[in-house]
Amino acid sequence: MGSMRTPTRSRLIRLGLAALLAGAFTATSGAAGPIDWPGACYCRGGGTLRCTAGLTLRVCQQRCDQELCDEWFWKERLPCWNWGYGG
Repeated sequence: MGSMRTPTRSRLIRLGLAALLAGAFTATSGAAGPIDWPGACYCRGGGTLRCTAGLTLRVCQQRCDQELCDEWFWKERLPCWNWGYGG
């Protein structure tokens, strides 16, 4: 028969720390959902492309659904970009 080792104190401490870290990561990514970063919300409709800065992905999607955008996209943590054409 193989010999069974009893866990040492340092091994128990490492296992406990690993369990705490796993619990912390699970708690932050669980019910609350991912962190909502502000970004640039682009909406194309009626032949024009409009951008609103400082919106989260969720708010961007809601706004574009309400405005009936033909196409929309969101850029995380970026301001609106005007492609060098002014204002």
